[in-house]
Amino acid sequence: MASRSRTEMEKKRGRPTDDDTPVDRRKKSPRMLRCPHAFKASFADLPSDLLMHLAAPFDMPTLWAASMACQSWREALRPLREAMVLLRLGKWYKHGRGPGISRPNPSRALEYFLKGADRGSAAAMVDAGLMYWEMGRKGEAQELYNKAAELGHQVGQCNLGVCYLEADQPNPEEAVRWFYRAAQAGYARAQYNLALCLHKGRGLKINMENAAKWYVRAAEGGCVRAMYNTSLCYSTGEGLAQNLRRAREWMKRAAKGGHCKAQYEHGLQLYSSGDMVEALVYLELATRAGVNDATHTRDIVLQSLSQASRARARLRVEDWRPS
Repeated sequence: MASRSRTEMEKKRGRPTDDDTPVDRRKKSPRMLRCPHAFKASFADLPSDLLMHLAAPFDMPTLWAASMACQSWREALRPLREAMVLLRLGKWYKHGRGPGISRPNPSRALEYFLKGADRGSAAAMVDAGLMYWEMGRKGEAQELYNKAAELGHQVGQCNLGVCYLEADQPNPEEAVRWFYRAAQAGYARAQYNLALCLHKGRGLKINMENAAKWYVRAAEGGCVRAMYNTSLCYSTGEGLAQNLRRAREWMKRAAKGGHCKAQYEHGLQLYSSGDMVEALVYLELATRAGVNDATHTRDIVLQSLSQASRARARLRVEDWRPS
């Protein structure tokens, strides 16, 4: 009796009992949700226009990888692969370097860039926009930048921001919006431009702490101008805790990257530390770049060095390349 009552109690509570068969237990369990047939569709069924939109800002390796995903993607992305070939030809003609190309041909370069842009390449839109900008046709440049920016191309977003800042009727708020989108995506030049807007109060309230944060991120991303400004922030304690060691480190990196004012400042630091040959190298580089203040100190260093040391420094200058 006791065991029977326990069994009845277990059944009332909905628990399986020894009397249940596996079939009984299966019947009493909740019904499994079945995936509708619509959710079994392959990723290959992605609409080609949406796929083209997503792939428009891809670089060549990423585009080729996407093209190898499946046959339908390969067919859908054919125009973008053709655009990459046209983009490369445009760059060859722009710089005068490539098979059978002996000198720059800007008109042919623009022709190829525009053909690539017509096939949906955001990179080709940006290169065509750059050429229009250099030609003074800024309205056409901005139109192309806008298309590239809407497709998610970081350079296009940054350049569009510059267009809004340098327009006859500037729109700094709109410029900041595009700088921020590219900066969030990790584009160092946009991070630097956003930092400048925060520093100067263009489109935003002045906020040196946030400006310094973006200067540092841009500097770490390789932006030479941001390296110089990061050094100044550390040197003065404006936006960052004052740290003269880090200030010198960033000034040195900016100088090695080719920033002419940083080369002058770094040359002064080397002169103060007694490294005359290295000081002469950077002071000479700064002088050649047009930093007039560097000339006087360079001449003082020249007088203190032997002929052999001068020759060694001169050779270093001739062979110097930004790192």
